[in-house]
Parts: sequence; structure tokens; C-alpha cells
Amino acid sequence: MSRQARSYLFVPGIRPERFDKAAHSAADVVVIDLEDAVDASSKGQARELVLAWAARQQPAALDRIALRVNDAGSRFFAEDLQLLVASGLRQVMLPKVEHAQQVAQVLRAVPEARVLPLVESARGIEACRGIAEAPGVLRLVFGTLDFAVDLDLDIDHDPAPLEQAAAHIVLASRLAGLAPPVAGVTPQLQDQARLLSDWSWFRRRGFGAKLCIHPSQIEPVHAAIAPDAATVDWARRVVAADQSATGAASVDGRMVDRPVVLQALRVLRRAGP
Repeated sequence: MSRQARSYLFVPGIRPERFDKAAHSAADVVVIDLEDAVDASSKGQARELVLAWAARQQPAALDRIALRVNDAGSRFFAEDLQLLVASGLRQVMLPKVEHAQQVAQVLRAVPEARVLPLVESARGIEACRGIAEAPGVLRLVFGTLDFAVDLDLDIDHDPAPLEQAAAHIVLASRLAGLAPPVAGVTPQLQDQARLLSDWSWFRRRGFGAKLCIHPSQIEPVHAAIAPDAATVDWARRVVAADQSATGAASVDGRMVDRPVVLQALRVLRRAGP
């Protein structure tokens, strides 16, 4: 059973010496960032560096690389789309998404694109159901830091002000049949307790993956996401009992009905092959 991506690792688009290191990390997806990590005067240089690097990669290796382009309203967007066409990169992290037409702009240039819309404003939250249902959307991503700035929220010590927005994103994802959404970054690089606390908060609210800004964050996130051995064993026994039963089945004295089977299948997807 294939596993959904759990971690998305940012790497600055202007730092080509980090591309290979990121690609060889344990991150499920590497996000080369042309937006926040690159100043305006270096955007063109960054595109050239990304194109040169992508040309040296095997096509299969590019499947786990995403490109965070500049937002659809910026003067850099059209050239970023040209880079997507030329590079063979097809996962696109699209920032500042506030309506589905922004996703459609990407697909007009790259019809086979798989878009990761970053919802990071009040308008984005209001429109997130339509965004989630747009063709080409892979899963939603919650840009928590920009969202907090947009609404002037204090989330330095407690993510509680994000509660309502997080619920909107999770519900929109489920209604659109998408994978659970991706939680935002934890900027405290040396604070693993904060990293895991942030992830636990979002996991309890239905998120399924996390943005990371340093390779050291990946393994703790993966370990926190993974179900323990006893839970995986239970899930395997539930699925086996369901598949072999001719009538009602039970595992550990509990009836195996459809919700239990679905719960077991989710556990196995989190556990991976």
C-alpha cells in the first residue's frame, strides 16, 4: 500500500549546492523555493540554476521534487511557468492562492501539473473549498505564518488562533477527496519539542503532512506520524479478517464493521509498504 507524502522540505532556489543534499535526504518531497527564499534581483539566476540542475536528473527523480513558484499576481509568475515547462518538474507549490482560477492558470501552461495550493490568507480560507475542488490540485497546504500575519494573530506560543482556519482546510480537503492537508512550518530550528508539539496539534485536527525548513526536522516528523508496531499489527489483522470473512468478523473482541476497516486502511497508508 503506497504511503502519502509526510514531509515537504524547502530548499532555497538560489542555493544549488543544497539541491542534491535535499534530494538525498529522507524528505518525501523536496520543494525548491523561488518565492520567499529568492530576492527579486536573483529570480532569473535562480531559474537558470534550477533548470540546469533538473536537466542532470533522471525523470523518475523529479517526481519527488516540487517547485514553489511566485504567486500568480506577481511579475515573476509567467517566467516561473516557462521554467516548469522546460524543466520537467510537475509538482507545483503555488503561494497566496485565493481562488481556483489561480490553479487554472498553472494548468493552462502545464496541463499535467500537480498543484499544491498554499492557503495563507483570510480570502484563501474563505475560498478553500473551491480551491480544493479545482482540477489538478494534489492537496492543500496551510501557510500558517503568512496567515497569522494577514490576521495579526499571535501564534508564537500557541496555535489555537489557527483552529477555525485549520478546520476549514481539513473539511475542504475531505469534501474534495484530497489527501489530508499539509501543516505549515515550525521556524524554531533547534527546538524539537516545539516541532513535535506543532505537529501533534495539527495531526489531532486532521492534517497528514508537514512543511519542513531543515533536514533535521524530517526524521522527528516521520517518527511522530508513523503508527506504532502494535497499531500496525492490529490494522493488518482487521484487513485480513475483513477479506476472509463470509459474515460478521471480529478482532480482539471488537466487531469489524466498515468504519473499523477504513480506520485500519488509514493506519496502513501511514505505515507505508
